[in-house]
Amino acid sequence: MTNAPFSPTARAAASRIWLLPLAAGLLGLSGCSSYSSTSATPAPTSDRNMASAPSPDPRIGLRPGLFDAEEAVWNLRVLSSTPPPEAFVGVTNSDLAFTGHYAIQGNYNGLQVWDISNPSLPSLAVGHVCPASQSDVSVYRNLLFVSGEGLGGRLDCGTEGVEETVSPHRLRGIRIFDISDIRDPQYIGNVQTCRGSHTHTVLEDPNDAENVYIYVSGSAPVRPAEELPGCSGGPLDEDPNSALFRIEVIRVPLAHPEQAAIVSSPRIFGDLVAPATHGLAPEDLAAIERARARGAFVVEIRGQPIVLRDRFVAPMLDSIVGARGDTGAPTAADSAALRAALPEMIAQRFGRRPDGPRPGPTQCHDITVYPAIGLAGGACGGYGFLLDISDPVNPTRIGAVSDSNFAYWHSATFNNDGSKILFTDEWGGGGQPKCRATDPVEWGANAIFTIDNRRMRFRSYYKLPVPQTSQENCVAHNGSLIPIPGRDVMVQGWYQGGISIFDWTDAMNPVEIAFHDRGPVDSTRVRMAGSWSVYWYNGVIVSSEIARGLDIFELVPSAFLSQNEIDAAKSVRLDYMNAQGQQQFVWPTTFTLARAYVDQLERSNGLPAARITSLRQQLTGAENAAGATRRAALRNLATELAGDASASGDADKVWLLVGAVRKLAAVR
Repeated sequence: MTNAPFSPTARAAASRIWLLPLAAGLLGLSGCSSYSSTSATPAPTSDRNMASAPSPDPRIGLRPGLFDAEEAVWNLRVLSSTPPPEAFVGVTNSDLAFTGHYAIQGNYNGLQVWDISNPSLPSLAVGHVCPASQSDVSVYRNLLFVSGEGLGGRLDCGTEGVEETVSPHRLRGIRIFDISDIRDPQYIGNVQTCRGSHTHTVLEDPNDAENVYIYVSGSAPVRPAEELPGCSGGPLDEDPNSALFRIEVIRVPLAHPEQAAIVSSPRIFGDLVAPATHGLAPEDLAAIERARARGAFVVEIRGQPIVLRDRFVAPMLDSIVGARGDTGAPTAADSAALRAALPEMIAQRFGRRPDGPRPGPTQCHDITVYPAIGLAGGACGGYGFLLDISDPVNPTRIGAVSDSNFAYWHSATFNNDGSKILFTDEWGGGGQPKCRATDPVEWGANAIFTIDNRRMRFRSYYKLPVPQTSQENCVAHNGSLIPIPGRDVMVQGWYQGGISIFDWTDAMNPVEIAFHDRGPVDSTRVRMAGSWSVYWYNGVIVSSEIARGLDIFELVPSAFLSQNEIDAAKSVRLDYMNAQGQQQFVWPTTFTLARAYVDQLERSNGLPAARITSLRQQLTGAENAAGATRRAALRNLATELAGDASASGDADKVWLLVGAVRKLAAVR
């Protein structure tokens, strides 16, 4: 039988077969947009007394395995590694939230509540099966909020999924649970959104005690209006009601959370164009060319070459064969017809590249609010935003930065005084190995900015400083500050790159000070695993391991961190914690806090060694005294220190010590 051309009917059939699943698979990849700004590679730390990291790095060459992989740990103590319960084994663990002595771990099958009162032996309080991707979790008082974005989440938490294109049973938005009894969460309502909720952010307005607010970031395609009335995915210039180019703001009445509803949809993306992209890494480009050479099907989507997998190609070729009434194997002519048709199929599904500038991002991936300073950081695909949240219902964009070294602005973290902000770049969407030795250190990294007069100024990059294998998904992901007084120290998950703790007090010179890593889950191929998120909470560091469960660590003293600094961090206690809702750390007035500052002055050579010794003796003497004698000794010490500041090489730290000593002197 002769080979007929690839007819419109066959092309449509092939398109239905593969373009929708391919689009879903590529959104994480093409969600890696692109950007514009440059900087030098981070320089070594300026702290003259900081020791160097171990060499050779023990993270290189670790033995693979799922629950028996070899581990490397430095300046941390592993307290526990707990595998997931049976209902969650093999299903992706996602983000974390904390309340009381519980850690709440999202999972694509629902959520797990862990009692971590004994961090060396956490116990499962409840495993609540309620499937949805990606089950991003947050807490506020007796309420738990869970994101749902995928097409299979059900309003009734059923496990059978949703097969229909349009269904009244589908959940895409925010679930609300009452956790007054945290061991028995009660599902009390939901708020549906047009794009679902990939992530969300809980905002407590200091001027509104009756409500809490949720900023919803949805990155999926817009659902049909037949499923949720009012939803439209048209271009904004054609449809002013488009669900694109906006976020949703939900108001949750605390007395009646079941009445939660969307109260605004701020369009914070106006007037932005798509920034420049850095394209593929050298190793990926070489792989593309090898694929071309062996006859693979390579398409270009939004300017980026993609190798189509056999599972996408085979049904399309079969549709060509079937269209000409044959049942045999595809021929060379069939392959040629498919290659010729693919560009038009891509254009129909993803749109044609415009002659002029392309529009900028249509959504944020994550928004971090910091109510104490009235600002939020938006990681919004192609840009990093600075938002004014003084009116929580109507956040406004006051700054936007882009960077050609960034692929996908993923999350944001402020330092404690709000003078800096750090953005992460999830290059490759999280499922690819982007920490290889050949990958540029500026790609898939963190970008650190200072904030001056509410304007962001780029300072440096920080990337996991050890290469990972081509079998390990690795890129910058979720983390949080650790309340080390007087310093900006952060712990961060890097998927199968493990966790890295680094000091970015000097915004130009971030430096790693601790880490934990495992060997790859599989040494023959990339399988999803690693630290999705890792956060400090009330003295411990908790990591959500995608495949392996829950890890808990504690800091140990080192040349980078003293016991006094660790103890001062442990003195900060939170009632609850959501990483996207930063709370300002406030340290109790203690002698430990003062000693932590002395340790830092010693490390930075901020005062002479003899003076450091004298300070420690004076603090001990004052602590051993009582009443008026103690107060007088501390007042005298504060006066002396004020005189020391002018000659110090670290005057700011001396003044922090002065403040700590004066507060001690005021205690009665």
